[in-house]
Amino acid sequence: MLPREELLKVVENRDSVARVIDQADQAIRTWEVVLTDFLSPPELAESQQVFSRLTEVQLIAWGGYPQAERQRLGIARSEIPLDQSQVEVVPLEIAGNFLFDTATHRDFLGAILGTGIVRDKVGDIIVLGERGAQAIVVPELVQFLEMSLNQVRSVPVKTQRIDLSELRIREPKKKELTTVEASLRLDALASAGFGMSRSKMADLIDGGDVRVNWKEISQASYQVKSGDLIAIRGKGRLEVGEIMVTKKERYRVQLTRYM
Repeated sequence: MLPREELLKVVENRDSVARVIDQADQAIRTWEVVLTDFLSPPELAESQQVFSRLTEVQLIAWGGYPQAERQRLGIARSEIPLDQSQVEVVPLEIAGNFLFDTATHRDFLGAILGTGIVRDKVGDIIVLGERGAQAIVVPELVQFLEMSLNQVRSVPVKTQRIDLSELRIREPKKKELTTVEASLRLDALASAGFGMSRSKMADLIDGGDVRVNWKEISQASYQVKSGDLIAIRGKGRLEVGEIMVTKKERYRVQLTRYM
């Protein structure tokens, strides 16, 4: 048995990570590959962090495409071969004419959940504008959704299984920039990366809108390091690259912003 309570000591998403630990115990007992439901980025990051300290089990994450936000974990004993193909996910096309009644990500998710499915069974949803959307789900719900999901907003839709190769993924736009700052404070680097004032950034941090490595950070003075990922709700992400100290003992930081 894994040391459950010890592993959960500093975890924010306690219920989700506790379920993953229980599934890891199952994988150890049965010598089988066990799959979780879809996890959100914070749940995924915390689960991977917790299991990085353990040698008896291994994890692999997959959500249907490399940039997927919501992913399932495959869990197995360290001795068992484990690869991406074992983490089963299935894409669906939700096709309709949305030219005169535009539907958002929330509309498509609402229609899927309206069939009685829980959120954990649904991965990313890729909105295709007037043509509809594509959704990634667990395999056991494909047939049900093909029969049950027939309307989004006022628009009749046809829901059918497609191949992963048919996913219409939009590569995120990215912008490389360099900033020189007196410190590595979160508010300093994030305001430079997102092109806004320090005071506005401080307000966003105070409001709980800023996460570093998917953990909510409430202190503007939080010290950022190379490799950190800063996310602001509704504004994209910022990856912290190489950090160098200048002759004047300031920090030259390479940043990549994803929009």
